[in-house]
Amino acid sequence: MIKRAVKAGKVVIGGGGKVSVQSMTNTDTADIRATREQLSALERAGCDIARLAVRDMRDVEACRTYVDEYDMPLVADIQFDYRLAVACADIGFAKVRFNPGNTSAAGVKELAAACKANGCPIRIGINGGSLEKDIKAKYGGVTADGLAESAIRTVRMLERESFSDIVISVKASDVRLTVDAYTTLDRLCGYPLHLGITESGAGRDAIVKSSAGIGALLLAGIGDTIRVSLTGDPVREVEVGKSILRAVGLDRNYVEVISCPTCARCFYDLEGLVNKCK
Repeated sequence: MIKRAVKAGKVVIGGGGKVSVQSMTNTDTADIRATREQLSALERAGCDIARLAVRDMRDVEACRTYVDEYDMPLVADIQFDYRLAVACADIGFAKVRFNPGNTSAAGVKELAAACKANGCPIRIGINGGSLEKDIKAKYGGVTADGLAESAIRTVRMLERESFSDIVISVKASDVRLTVDAYTTLDRLCGYPLHLGITESGAGRDAIVKSSAGIGALLLAGIGDTIRVSLTGDPVREVEVGKSILRAVGLDRNYVEVISCPTCARCFYDLEGLVNKCK
């Protein structure tokens, strides 16, 4: 299903267009020098959208420096205090992400008003680790149906405020659970979906985990933007995200090196030759 188009800065999410690659800074947001350096590194790596954690008003003030400095759209990530999301919409962020499991209905209403006034889209960020207690009780824990229900419930709250510039994510650290949640959600709504396997870890196993989940969904035609969550340098997230898009045929703007896995029939240094071609 082609999802409705939502514009975050210059990047269109959904509408059947390009699947964008996102990442998130891991510097202290209030540390302007370090955060600028990391945002610049992400932009050079080809990151389409970058997200920053906003924890308090000190972070909000620092973000005034960033929002107009980069061609790459910036997203404010709010975990607990919806008032910070309101402040971020007011200072010019291209999008805000909030967690419904930590936000009251009154907070959602106020956030919708602020984002509508500022032309700022909202990502509903559902996480398995902070699913609403009543939904967990209903399903006996964190389930794919529960994650999808949480998302749809929050969508309805925003729609009651006549707000529809919405992107949704339903992330968990379990690959099967995440894939099932997105598959269910894809059937239930026409809003663009932000894909990811949250808390996937670091190194090879984390890359495989993210690639399996995100890749399976993209191959099924599900997903409009992706973030590979890896512990460590966020530039690596962009590199892996691009590789996933290439592997599933959604990015053809590269040179593909094809080589056999080698066996007893191979009598020359194929590995050395391939390394020269990289």
